[in-house]
Amino acid sequence: MTLEERIENSETHIFKAIFPNTTNHYDTLFGGNAMQLMDEVAFITATRFSRQRVVTVSSDRIDFKKPIPGGTFAELIGRVIHVGNTSLKVHVEIYVEDMYSESREKAITGNFTFVAIGENKEPVAIIK
Repeated sequence: MTLEERIENSETHIFKAIFPNTTNHYDTLFGGNAMQLMDEVAFITATRFSRQRVVTVSSDRIDFKKPIPGGTFAELIGRVIHVGNTSLKVHVEIYVEDMYSESREKAITGNFTFVAIGENKEPVAIIK
């Protein structure tokens, strides 16, 4: 499988309903919850790409462009954007989608870096 095919096959989409237990006092998705969801989809993407153990080593520039109100859907999309020797970078976008109309907007973006680790928790090649 080529690198491009691995990247394409590892793209991950997850939908979440934004319920009251995930919102703040403004009735919008709490930023910490958004970052947790982003790290989760990034982890799934990185694991699907490498098919080995990976750990988050950094998050980079998470931009909150639009609030995500309670009572909406959020689609999280993870894509591998860079592959190194032992690490890779995943770009995550969150789109907010109204439940009862066709309205959809990009709300949050960020990048997450992962390192592949072996059984001794030392970095290993990201592609076997």
